[in-house]
Amino acid sequence: MIWWFFLFILGFVFLHRKWRYRYLMAIPGPPSLPLIGNTLPMLASPERAWCLLQEYNKVYYPIYRLSNGLLDSVHISAPDDIELILSSKTHLRKSIIYDLLQSWLGKGLLTSDGDRWYHRRKLLTPTFHFNIIQQFFTVFATHSEALVQQLDKECDKSCTNIIPLITKFTLFTICETAMGTKLDEKKEGNRDYVSATFEMGQLFINRIRRPWLAYNVIFNMTEKKKEQTSLLNILHSFSKSVIEDRKQHFKEVVQNEDEHDDQFHQKKRVAMLDLLLSVRNSGAQISDEEIREEVDTFIFEGHDTTSAAISYALMLIANHSNVQEKIVEEINHIVDGSSRPLNFADIQQLSYLERVVKESLRMYPSVPVIGRRVDFDVVTSTSHVIPKDTIVSVHIFGLHHNPKFYPDPEKFDPDRFLPQNMKGRHPFSYIPFSAGPRNCIGQRFAMVEMKTAIASVVRNFRLLPIDKPSDLQFMAHLILKANKGVHIKFEKRQ
Repeated sequence: MIWWFFLFILGFVFLHRKWRYRYLMAIPGPPSLPLIGNTLPMLASPERAWCLLQEYNKVYYPIYRLSNGLLDSVHISAPDDIELILSSKTHLRKSIIYDLLQSWLGKGLLTSDGDRWYHRRKLLTPTFHFNIIQQFFTVFATHSEALVQQLDKECDKSCTNIIPLITKFTLFTICETAMGTKLDEKKEGNRDYVSATFEMGQLFINRIRRPWLAYNVIFNMTEKKKEQTSLLNILHSFSKSVIEDRKQHFKEVVQNEDEHDDQFHQKKRVAMLDLLLSVRNSGAQISDEEIREEVDTFIFEGHDTTSAAISYALMLIANHSNVQEKIVEEINHIVDGSSRPLNFADIQQLSYLERVVKESLRMYPSVPVIGRRVDFDVVTSTSHVIPKDTIVSVHIFGLHHNPKFYPDPEKFDPDRFLPQNMKGRHPFSYIPFSAGPRNCIGQRFAMVEMKTAIASVVRNFRLLPIDKPSDLQFMAHLILKANKGVHIKFEKRQ
């Protein structure tokens, strides 16, 4: 029955989109089979699926087409084409693939579009203002010190998978800053949430790679539906507990542009969740469910992406002792050789460390692919036409590893981001936080958090290489994931 339904849908889709074929078929791509397109190769393991996409990015650069029998998608990795899509004020809709995330994230900032997205973005942007981030620095520093204490216990081990430790750091940090809620160190739900996040990402990718599972009428008859329900219970229970905790301690925040801190004349610290609760209490049309959607979105995006970025940066630093010592020298210079804690002004001065982080994000962008849906026909730099309503996948990983823009792209070289070396580089050749109107709302927040954590770790430990960049095997996932974690050996600095 399922296969008959699937064939019926295929026939309907074929007739519906026949007029678009003359444009889509002109776009190059790997060989495909009738009715099922390129589905079979994508049914391989997540690791193999990742490798295939990277091969396609190179062989068919700068544009190629894939089909799963139901949908055609166009994949781009050239800066000129990426700029056409991301800088546009009209191509703001996420691809329909993101609809599969709505059972988890609802119509939060990541998945919404139109007026809903615009008004929510406008509402939430001030909570990531530079002055607000400055006031969050105490939280970054406190949890960085807790991370150092945890890593101190790892020094006797031959190696440490740093992903769980860094993920705990970023989860606790995003909850205490953006949500205003301190997590309980001993609560099992924290680990359950992290595990469910990973498994939910895998389930999402599996539904994309198996087009028949994109239809709920089929998906709901499978065991995967039960798995999703179980995962959603964990994920939503966690976010609801964060909201309930904040409600109990909440003092309404009065939104006033003239409200300043008496000493520093800065906006007072406002947690994102505080703002949403305040707006709701003032009578605005935002429901408890809509608040939950934003909380789910920001906890997920705020911890998982940053955890990946910090972990890969530490791995690269461990593999490049000269870079590691330059970071230590820069820190010692700023603190005049003392052991005093780093403050916010110190973090801002760590220019070499910032280049290290930027180069790490070039090599390992936390979100390797993003999707959009074009609102009108787009003519690319190669004169191909992407028809209206087509899914467009922007391959950030492929872009960042293109030797045309980054000679010897597998080489870790922070000096790529010296001002003189950045001259003439296409502005859309480096987009670890996306770009344009729908860029990452928390990118400055993330940079301060990453620099604070990395500086604290490198200042206290000598990092020795276990995993090399060539050892990492990535897998198809929402976030850039290495299938066996990231391993480092830690030695206490004297």
